[in-house]
Amino acid sequence: MEEVCEGKDFSFPHQEEKILEHWNSIKAFETQLARTKDCPEYIFYDGPPFATGLPHYGHILAGTIKDIVTRYQSMLGYHVTRRFGWDCHGLPVENEIDRHLGIKRRDDVLKLGIDKYNEACRSIVTRYVGEWEQVITRTGRWIDFKNDYKTMDLKFMESVWWVFAQLFDKGLVYKGFKVMPYSTGCKTPLSNFEAGQNYKDVPDPEIMVAFPIVGDPEKAYFVAWTTTPWTLPSNLALCVNANFTYVKVRNRYTGKIFVVAESRLSSLPSEKPKTKVVNGPAGDSKKSSSKTKGSSGKKGQEGESAGATENNESFEKLGETFSGASLVGMKYEPLFNYFIEFSDVAFRVIADNYVTSDSGTGIVHCAPAFGEDDYRVCIENQVISKGNGPLGSGHTIALPLDMAGENLIVAVDDDGCFTGKITDFSGSYVKDADKDIIEAIKVKGRLVKSGSFTHSYPFCWRSDTPLIYRAVPSWFVRVETLKEKLLENNKQTYWVPDYVKEKRFHNWLENARDWAVSRSRFWGTPLPVWISEDGEEVIVMDSADKLEKLAGVEVFDLHRHNIDHITIPSSRGPEFGVLRRVEDVFDCWFESGSMPYAYIHYPFENAELFEKNFPGHFVAEGLDQTRGWFYTLMVLSTALFGKPAFRNLICNGLVLAEDGKKMSKKLKNYPSPVEVINDYGADALRLYLINSPVVRAETLRFKKEGVYGVVKDVFLPWYNAYRFLVQNAKRLEIEGGAPFTPIDLATLQKSSNVLDQWINSATQSLVHFVRQEMDGYRLYTVVPYLLKFLDNLTNIYVRFNRKRLKGRTGEDDCRTALSTLYNVLLTSCKVMAPFTPFFTEVLYQNMRKVCDGSEESIHFCSFPQEEGERDERIEQSVARMMTIIDLARNIRERHNKPLKSPLREMIVVHPDADFLDDIAGKLREYVLEELNVRLLAPCNDTLKYASLCAEPDFSVLGKRLGRSIKDVASKIKEMSQEDILAFERAGEVTIATHCLRQTDIKVVRKFKCPDGMTEKEIDAAGDGDVLVILDLRPDESLFESGVAREVVNRIQKLRKKVALEPTDVVEVYFESLDKDKSVSQQVLNSQEHYIRDAIGSPLLPSTLMPPQAVIIGEENFQGISNLSFKIYLARPALMFNSDAILALYSGNTKFMQGLQIYLQSRDYSNLKSDFQLGKGKITVSCIENQPAVNVALGEHMFLTVGDTII
Repeated sequence: MEEVCEGKDFSFPHQEEKILEHWNSIKAFETQLARTKDCPEYIFYDGPPFATGLPHYGHILAGTIKDIVTRYQSMLGYHVTRRFGWDCHGLPVENEIDRHLGIKRRDDVLKLGIDKYNEACRSIVTRYVGEWEQVITRTGRWIDFKNDYKTMDLKFMESVWWVFAQLFDKGLVYKGFKVMPYSTGCKTPLSNFEAGQNYKDVPDPEIMVAFPIVGDPEKAYFVAWTTTPWTLPSNLALCVNANFTYVKVRNRYTGKIFVVAESRLSSLPSEKPKTKVVNGPAGDSKKSSSKTKGSSGKKGQEGESAGATENNESFEKLGETFSGASLVGMKYEPLFNYFIEFSDVAFRVIADNYVTSDSGTGIVHCAPAFGEDDYRVCIENQVISKGNGPLGSGHTIALPLDMAGENLIVAVDDDGCFTGKITDFSGSYVKDADKDIIEAIKVKGRLVKSGSFTHSYPFCWRSDTPLIYRAVPSWFVRVETLKEKLLENNKQTYWVPDYVKEKRFHNWLENARDWAVSRSRFWGTPLPVWISEDGEEVIVMDSADKLEKLAGVEVFDLHRHNIDHITIPSSRGPEFGVLRRVEDVFDCWFESGSMPYAYIHYPFENAELFEKNFPGHFVAEGLDQTRGWFYTLMVLSTALFGKPAFRNLICNGLVLAEDGKKMSKKLKNYPSPVEVINDYGADALRLYLINSPVVRAETLRFKKEGVYGVVKDVFLPWYNAYRFLVQNAKRLEIEGGAPFTPIDLATLQKSSNVLDQWINSATQSLVHFVRQEMDGYRLYTVVPYLLKFLDNLTNIYVRFNRKRLKGRTGEDDCRTALSTLYNVLLTSCKVMAPFTPFFTEVLYQNMRKVCDGSEESIHFCSFPQEEGERDERIEQSVARMMTIIDLARNIRERHNKPLKSPLREMIVVHPDADFLDDIAGKLREYVLEELNVRLLAPCNDTLKYASLCAEPDFSVLGKRLGRSIKDVASKIKEMSQEDILAFERAGEVTIATHCLRQTDIKVVRKFKCPDGMTEKEIDAAGDGDVLVILDLRPDESLFESGVAREVVNRIQKLRKKVALEPTDVVEVYFESLDKDKSVSQQVLNSQEHYIRDAIGSPLLPSTLMPPQAVIIGEENFQGISNLSFKIYLARPALMFNSDAILALYSGNTKFMQGLQIYLQSRDYSNLKSDFQLGKGKITVSCIENQPAVNVALGEHMFLTVGDTII
């Protein structure tokens, strides 16, 4: 293995760039696919993004999730095709072209020409493909950009046609009206999901309008309330609630008589004293059910001022109250005469339960073209009716009763302007016309009340214009008939997190409505429907080939401008003319929902691949896709095959800016992904995202320092453990040993060293855990487990094994320890390769150099399997050992007893005999050395040093027991010592009929100080069922070992100060600065073995320092355990036995000096290696005019001063 730099000098971004070059040079991704081509398929569906913008953290998050899962499955031995896809059609593209070309109205497109418009759209679709590929590749994601799919490709579009044709043949397609959220800016309807993406707080008018009751002897008026005055010209009915009580009231000051719901009398304006009444709605929200642009919910006044009463002194009741049902059928005078020709069926009172009593006047005005509930109740009450549309089946175009064969009149055009039907306001944009309409109502004397209020209102997510609700003729897929099957198929899928499936998605499916799949736009996949002029003949194309055969023309592209002109002769004969294509295109959600079939051009190609592997194995996208892509996938697969489209799904949440707001380019409230990657690396960004709530479908406030935290807490400790391995493996070679080659795993698993046994078992537990969690698609649990594993590796295995790893317990033991560390690091790299593809590759490429037959890339390796049995006992014992060490450290800190100060004894109290055996046996030396304690005494008498008391865990029990908690809590506190011990042994106890477990009750151990001792002399700390007791009394017999630790500590700090590597060899000299040097000399003599063991060489008196010594560091220390001394660090100095060398040359002093000069000029490491190769001897024959001689270590010379005193 090659030497590696310090962690502070290791550039993660730079190393990642080098790994990208390596992958490119070996064609890593292509090679992986080729190597697995004959393996079982793992089908992954990648939802297509738009390429009209640059990738953001949401894309990187979803891409990371997809990359982790697909890399893992590849390492399990599956063939995982990963093709990138592009969503090319729809609003994002059209909206950008509209801005670029200055298009304001639909007519502008027709004047320009659909061909020019569509080709302009096509030209920008792939504008940022290069940037996408660069960013996605830099994040480490392996996906095929060269063999990508685009929704605008003929093959993809042809499969979309096939999907629609199948639905049509199954009777699941019809044409009808639907009131939908409509964007006047983009001139298209939006899905409910799209309509909810951009809410703003805006002011809107609210008015009450009087409708004279026809034939009423008192000339009374119905009073209705609305926040959309622009819908009043299209009013066709008034709706009441049949179950409400209504009342007729007279205004005391104007004499006007109104009919309203009795419970809503307070909503009428008070005329004395005259005050400005705003009547702003309380709580109008995104779920507003008012006539706020024709919302589909229940209607009525959107709230009243808090504290409003049913009493209104401005009005007096006339006669008895009456039910809403009694009003049904009553006629009223229309507000405007634009639809006067429908008087026979319109302008009457109807009833429905969507009218609420908590708002409004209890009377709702209905404009069926602009409200979903309006449309429904008007059909149910035959104000408008279902006609016999061109397909002759099911729910077709809705028509007024006396307009059979014609469409419902929608008096607002595609641009949101009134048509010529509304003569007084023709050409006006509806929102701008509100004021003029209110003024016209006032002039007519029909305005009862006027005001304004601010509420949350939906805007188009693309054009940023306010949405309206508008009846739109559309082609529908019958989803409501599939509801039960959809719910059943949802049960067959596995989601992470599961609550999104069980609640959000289930509820969405349960309330699913028929899906409007067509849009009256230009750039999209055209509907493959050709209809005759009389509407009697309909042909749906399921392929381009069918169109070519029927039309007798060649088809090279399926976009509108290339097929709209194609006609098909009627099968009934020339006299019936030709069939022409309907103008609509598909909603782009229909295209993306068709992706599982269209991206492989099914059924025209890849039929066997699809049919053997459907449903797909895995999809992953954001939470918003529960109403988008996940939904359309499920609907189409259910309709086509009766199956879900996917088996496993990961749903991620939203990545927000650090301030909790949406990430905004305008606000610049987040760092760019490229900046973060260039600073900290893609692996750190990947782990930061994965180890966050966002993978559990919650929100994440992105913090750049959080990515740095991953580098600091995960990668640097991991790297340092790896570097420690490399350094000590290289040390073996430097010291003349054989190059490091790892010992095979089977041999390592037989190691007698307890920490070898523990870390091998812990590594197998890591493999087991990650496999288990990855098979369950729970990515977010892996990083916390890895963090704990790395912490244990560095702070337990490496820390407690430094002597072994540095070779101070013998070469064989050193090689066993290094091989164990090598195997652990290699295994953990393979386990984490899907998560951190770059860093694991960096480590692997160096580690593979000492292992013959290794794979060219870590990503070609199989995912590790559990090898050998896990030793749960030793894992638990080591975990408890660390608890003991932490508790003992806490006691030391409380009493200001630093670890360098040795203590006489510690007592470990625990009921588990096996654990006490481990602590007092094979783990004993580690505990004593780490805590600097002389004796360890185990004790299983839990009451000898502590009293027990039980306390309820209210955070757990409170939720479960409710009112019973008080009684149960008091009985828990009354538990005796024996009761508590029995509870600990059994693991559960029944109290007041409730079975309580160890997670419900906290057992607290209170230390009992032994008689005759104070808490300053002995103290304890406990955690759960373990108690640690330390004897804190001073002991002079421990003084010398304490001083030795202080000296070693100062030496190590000085090494670090002068930037020495652990493998750098130096000689250490000690000089006492005290007048009485006998104390320090006594310490050095008695602690000589400990010091040599700790620093790896003898501590030499400064008097032995030769004149030629090169000092690289020195420092004075004062008052250390009342001693003062100076430490020198020097390069190793060669020492010569002059008499022995003179004997080599028969007493020739000149030759002796020549040999010494030559040897001192040699590179120290090379000279040492030569002696090691010669087994302590070298032949020197290269000195000019001197005879060759054989020089022996220990006889003629020494490599260090320390060697002379051994």
